[in-house]
Amino acid sequence: PLLGFFDPFYFLPTMDPPNRVPNGRFSLCPDGEDWGGIFMPMGSRHGLLLIFHLSRKLLLVSDPFNVDQHRLAVPPGFDLEKAPVSGAVFRAAGDIRHFQVVLVTTETDEQQHTRVIARVYSSETGGWGDCISTPLPSKLPTKSRVDFTIGVLVGHCLYWLLNDRSATSDILDGILEFDLERQILAVKPVPVDIPKKNMCQFQVMRAEGGGLGILFLSNFSAQLWKMETDSDGVASWVLGRTVELDKLLSLNTEEGESLVIQGFAEYNNVVFLRTHTNLFTIQLESLQFKKIFRPNIMTRYHPFESVYAAGKHGHWW
Repeated sequence: PLLGFFDPFYFLPTMDPPNRVPNGRFSLCPDGEDWGGIFMPMGSRHGLLLIFHLSRKLLLVSDPFNVDQHRLAVPPGFDLEKAPVSGAVFRAAGDIRHFQVVLVTTETDEQQHTRVIARVYSSETGGWGDCISTPLPSKLPTKSRVDFTIGVLVGHCLYWLLNDRSATSDILDGILEFDLERQILAVKPVPVDIPKKNMCQFQVMRAEGGGLGILFLSNFSAQLWKMETDSDGVASWVLGRTVELDKLLSLNTEEGESLVIQGFAEYNNVVFLRTHTNLFTIQLESLQFKKIFRPNIMTRYHPFESVYAAGKHGHWW
């Protein structure tokens, strides 16, 4: 279930009693320690929250339920002062003891060739694996600065939208795929029939029926795209459903309203949409929605999904 979300570090429960997580139940930092500085949340998965502590150049893997926290030294080559860094935390299927962390960034050589690099940390071995890389599309400008969105797990692959920030406005330039089973990186194209500007209108997601999908906001409509493979093994994007959000959410489009994506819960396929005055959650298959509260315009919300047992001493597994 979607228990709630971090805003960005304060937890806000969303479920109704008796399954609602009590206020103050979660703690992200150990008591008695000074954890001042700059933090960057990188998302949550399998009951864990990944945080980049920029001031100390540490990764924090936090278990909010058990008030437990692991601190990982950031490996060489992942310097936020030189290039954007993103990451994801996950557990292998059936493993509730160990976890893994994937970090991704870019590096440019003397010939101005840019590539994406990744490394994987295993709590079982206590160390980082070898560097994995793939070149970026050659059409990117020489001085491009490629940023990443929050990673999403679809099947056995992690996906990030690639954001070219060298232009006057952010431009969607591709989808980075990291195959967890084969330990390889690849850059996939985005649908050619959609505008590529304004990254807050895009969300990589699990498509209906499984597989890779993209949500694209076109004014007050949500286009749900899916990558399909034909009999010759050629992959292409196909437009599935289009949802008229202004009618679903009863929006007043004449008063200058606009829609922005501010979070995504991957297992529930729930998107967080912000207007000027409200924050909505929408389940993309059933189209059930909930109005939450007046949003913080500058905040990216980080949904927290886990199995939780209600009671005096609630716990997860």
